[in-house]
Amino acid sequence: MKVESRLHLFLAPFFLLMALIYGFWSRWEPVGSSALFLTFGLAAMIGGYLALTAKRIDDRPEDDPDGLIEQGAGDQGVYAPWSWWPLAIGASSALVFLGLAIGWWIAGVGVVLAMVATVGWVFEFSRGQHAH
Repeated sequence: MKVESRLHLFLAPFFLLMALIYGFWSRWEPVGSSALFLTFGLAAMIGGYLALTAKRIDDRPEDDPDGLIEQGAGDQGVYAPWSWWPLAIGASSALVFLGLAIGWWIAGVGVVLAMVATVGWVFEFSRGQHAH
């Protein structure tokens, strides 16, 4: 986490500087200026979150400069290999992009189905209050 947090925290001032330069150069054109300021904010938030998370957890093998590949072996998280929700999210995303080409109503149906599939995937292991 340390490498990722430093990367984002070092990029945040760069994006701020570029936003200011672009703003002065374009006489504060609203779309580009706000997009660059939002990019600065996003990089700063991600870097701050990763820095706080790196303080709470132990060092990962990726954080060790002398680390070996074997140190990263083992379980990396909880994944459901039998889950059908990623397929539903992919199909609904395909509907959204198809709707952009054919008709907006198809994109609307795809967005609704994507929201349902995302909620289903997030709560796949939840079987009631406080279930783990």
